[in-house]
Amino acid sequence: MTNDFLDSAKKQFEYYKMLGEKTFSQLTDEQLFRQLNKESNSIATIVKHLWGNMLSRWTDFLTTDGEKEWRQRDAEFENDIADRTELLEKWNEGWTCLFNAINPLTKNDLAKEIFIRNQGHTITEAINRQLAHYPYHVGQIVFIGKLLCNENWTSLSIPKGNSKEYNADKFSEPKHKQHFTDEYINKKNKTT
Repeated sequence: MTNDFLDSAKKQFEYYKMLGEKTFSQLTDEQLFRQLNKESNSIATIVKHLWGNMLSRWTDFLTTDGEKEWRQRDAEFENDIADRTELLEKWNEGWTCLFNAINPLTKNDLAKEIFIRNQGHTITEAINRQLAHYPYHVGQIVFIGKLLCNENWTSLSIPKGNSKEYNADKFSEPKHKQHFTDEYINKKNKTT
């Protein structure tokens, strides 16, 4: 296995981070904290949970269990983030912890064993585990954002009714290898 896996994983993480941020940018402060019903989580609460998970999983992840003794998972579901600034600080702190942990990895690290809740995982398995977990929650963030914005929502992918036009544009280009996420990351970099 080459570094293609690591490069692909990083791009996937970047893509889902970007989807969350593009959702936050469309919402008012009040909407970030709105809980749709008693059993649901607000976007802020989902961010708090992702933050707690990321810090626990990726801090010293090669040498300590991914479920840290200091983690207070149940408290992650208390809707107590004060404002947008704190929400974004937690969001960025979690993602920074993740990227600081995976950026130095090489293909030689992928078969190493680490532990999450005392269960052994290769580095590849641990990354895949989080590539399933984080997009699940980012999808919740996007879904809540779409509900709250309603007709004011700006699509983060191909807008409804534009598939034919989008595909025509893509098929007008010569065939080339490009990860799906490259297009969105490049667009993000052009707008920042």
